[in-house]
Amino acid sequence: MVKTNLLFVITKLELGGAQTQLLSLIRRLDTSKYNIYLFTARSGLLMADAVRSPGLIVHGSAFLERAINPAADTLAFFELIRYIKEKKIDIVHTHSSKAGIIGRCAAAAAGVRGIFHTVHGWPFHPYQRRAASALYILLERFAAMLTTRIVVVCEADKARGLAAKIGHPELYEIISYAIDAPSFGKAADTRIRRQLGIAGDSLVVGTVACFKPQKAPLDYLNLVRAVAAKMPDVVFVMAGDGVLRRAVERFIKRHGLERKVILTGWRRDVPQLLAAFDVFVLTSRWEGLPVSVIEAMAASLPVVATHTGGIAELIHEPRNGFLCPCGDLGALRDKVLRLLRDRNLRLSTGAGASSSIGPEFTWQHAARSTEALYRGFCP
Repeated sequence: MVKTNLLFVITKLELGGAQTQLLSLIRRLDTSKYNIYLFTARSGLLMADAVRSPGLIVHGSAFLERAINPAADTLAFFELIRYIKEKKIDIVHTHSSKAGIIGRCAAAAAGVRGIFHTVHGWPFHPYQRRAASALYILLERFAAMLTTRIVVVCEADKARGLAAKIGHPELYEIISYAIDAPSFGKAADTRIRRQLGIAGDSLVVGTVACFKPQKAPLDYLNLVRAVAAKMPDVVFVMAGDGVLRRAVERFIKRHGLERKVILTGWRRDVPQLLAAFDVFVLTSRWEGLPVSVIEAMAASLPVVATHTGGIAELIHEPRNGFLCPCGDLGALRDKVLRLLRDRNLRLSTGAGASSSIGPEFTWQHAARSTEALYRGFCP
């Protein structure tokens, strides 16, 4: 059987939802059908993971990078065209915003028939300048004209794309993020608590998020102050890192929160970490569908999150979690305090959360649905 040459393109293999989702998907594709290639930046925390992935051929680009750089971006575009032609690529599937634009344009220029793009949250949002939003929308509209199918992870992202006149309804396919569900939902992890110096009977509020403006880590810290003023013995955990790390550390020091907030840095043991939490919080300002919330729900945690993107497709208050307006500190505080003070509510909401994570969030479903998109473009 002749194999299909399948190329994935992503800007940089950082430790984020888009990157971990892509590598996990690649490992589950049928290598008897595909020769699988990956084009990405040379550096990245997950590069070693990619290189170790069985059957995956990784090309580290000398020019592809996150920041907009017209000269480097142009060189990356031509480098990618050469790579596509050299490897005789049949299908190109891009991930992340910048790689999505450069990758789809290069694929079209190289004559590829099957061009797919997965949206991990649109690059335009209400918290940026209008000119920037307008430019990103214009670029996405153009790239959509070159695209065979656009994959989104929730109905909200499809609605946002169509509202911005990016493509037409038939262009879109919804394939949700996937998780390794059996890894979650374990009993409370006392080992992790001991590692973090948390007393066994302490209540723990935690978050797992990159320290960047989208995730609003300082909103989380303001929530810490508000909750701690009412319940001073609660412990707060922030798992993650990023460009706002110094701002987070300064805030903690300025407000005397050193004994209340634990910064874990990046973690590879998220299922075990979640098992040490009592309540999960996400304070994002904009989102598509956050993987961390899916994981927290699978771990039977009650979730308090801001009302962004596709999260309302998951959380239905009060059965399996609570939603609050973005930046509404009072609403976030009240919902978290309510859960901390009512053990029965925590348990019932957590149970409702776990039962909400169905087969559409499994890797079997994600891999099968993705491979179905490629039919008709294989040699």
